[in-house]
Amino acid sequence: MTTMRARWPGPVAALALALGTLAAPGAHAALFEDDEARRAILDLRQKVDQIGEQQRARQAEAMTQLTEQITQLRRSVLELNNQIELQRGETAKLRGQNEQLAREVAELQRKQTDVLQGVEERIRKIEPQKVTLDDREFTADPEEKRAYDEALAAFRRGEFDRSATALQALLKRYPSSGYRDAALFWLGNSHYGKREYKEAVGAFRLLVTQFPESPRAPEALLAIANCQAELKDTKAARRTIDELLKAYPKSEAALAGRERLVSLK
Repeated sequence: MTTMRARWPGPVAALALALGTLAAPGAHAALFEDDEARRAILDLRQKVDQIGEQQRARQAEAMTQLTEQITQLRRSVLELNNQIELQRGETAKLRGQNEQLAREVAELQRKQTDVLQGVEERIRKIEPQKVTLDDREFTADPEEKRAYDEALAAFRRGEFDRSATALQALLKRYPSSGYRDAALFWLGNSHYGKREYKEAVGAFRLLVTQFPESPRAPEALLAIANCQAELKDTKAARRTIDELLKAYPKSEAALAGRERLVSLK
């Protein structure tokens, strides 16, 4: 191929060279006969055609290879797109599964919270609670506390029958209750509200006897004196006020007792 290119620089150039040789005057024209010149031209044309065919064949082969490469590239792109779509589908499926799992976990957590709250509520119903009353702290059963609170609420509504019954039940069920002194005090007041003065004196006197250090004891003594005054037992009322003044001279009840003593004749 290298030798051919050196001998034939190109089909066009070779043809021009041949024609130029044929057209040369004088001694050069004598070297070739007409037949030989025609054969040389034909040979040159045949070689030019062969070279053209070879070039076209190479171009066609290159084009075929390029077409195959493009086709293969398109196929690869299509497969890649299919893989991407498949991956998107898998991702969406996983996202849906994750969302469902998150909902299930949230539901389980809610149920667990409800169960724990229910357990805590049941524990609160049976577990003793710390209670502060009259600057004292003690423990009380939830039912004990509820009974006291309901009895006191009934008294404040003026439902003296209900409060007296509830307080008597509380004292009977919980004889050592931390509410005992307060329950006796409000029981006495409930009886007083019902004009049951003797029963009121009994409740107040039990309070003073069992809880002389209670902050309600001075008020209980004053209430006893008032009950005795209502019963027209002035002497007993005066003795009770004297007891109040001696036992709790600095209390507010003692101050009120002195004023009450003036009216007792």
